[in-house]
Formats: sequence, structure tokens, C-alpha cells
Amino acid sequence: MIREVIVVEGKNDVAAVKRAVEAECLVTGGYSLSRLLLSQIEAAYGRCGIIILTDPDSAGERIRQKLTERFPAARHAFVPREAATAAGDVGVERASPDAIRAALAKARCQEWQPETVFTMEDLYSAGLAASPTAAARRAALGDVLGIGFANAKTFLRRLNNYGVTRAEFSAAVAATEAGDA
Repeated sequence: MIREVIVVEGKNDVAAVKRAVEAECLVTGGYSLSRLLLSQIEAAYGRCGIIILTDPDSAGERIRQKLTERFPAARHAFVPREAATAAGDVGVERASPDAIRAALAKARCQEWQPETVFTMEDLYSAGLAASPTAAARRAALGDVLGIGFANAKTFLRRLNNYGVTRAEFSAAVAATEAGDA
């Protein structure tokens, strides 16, 4: 049983999460979050905490950002885009139970006082920016670190804001280069 309440986008996401784990879920129903829903999320946030698990697409990212502004100590789980895609559709509801469990196991809290450990130079030297394979490398590394796929600027922000250590980063880069990831 997962202690936190998992916040997802739709009813089908709830069904997918419940196939993977035993947990309470709240449904955003999209980007326009009602006052009632926000008060329910607020209650869960104060009582046991929340994990934000939105779709790996632009709409899911906008919902995640809006919830993060209001609930800064929420934990974040990311299902990799490849694991959440089926029949041309992208969403948590398309992910396997194993993919959802893996994402929840890697859930991270955004740091209140983020520390600038990483710079764009780190991304360049690891081939995560300004290279033909950068997007694929960020996707693989984001999966290993549990911070999801993002463009270079957002990926850098997540590295610094989600408490990724230099050792974790180096190990993940080595694993993805060796093909272990």
C-alpha cells in the first residue's frame, strides 16, 4: 500500500495505477482544476502527502507544473514516454503495471532550496544537449534517475531541483552508455 495519494489525470489512469499498486488516487480531469478538487488534494497533501503522476506529454507537464506551484513538497513520479505509449496514444493508462511500479519507486520530491550541482556544461559533456542523440540520451537517463524526459533546459532544472547527486548522475550516464539502462 502506498501511503501518499496519487494524483493522476483521468479515470483510466486510476484503473492503471490500481492494477499496479494499492493506493488512493485523485483525478484532475484535465488542466482546469476545480476548487473542490484542489481542496481534496490539499487535504491529502497535509494528511499523508501526494505523488503527482501525470502523462508524459505537454498537457501532463502543464498540470504537473500547476500542481507543483501549489504543492511544492509533493513527490513526482514519471512513467517514461516509451512505456506509456500504445496504439499511438500516450498516457499513464497505457503503461504496464511494472512501468507504473517502477515510476512510483523512483518518485522524488522537488527541493525547497535547490542546489546548483549541474550546469549546461554537464549536459554537453554527457551528450545530453546539442548532439543528434541528445533527446534519446535524456529519455534514457531520465528513466534511470526517475525524473522523466524533458528538453535540455527542463532536464537541467530537474537534475538540480530533484536532488540528483553527482554520483547518481555519473552512475546513470555510465549505465546508459553501457546499455544497462
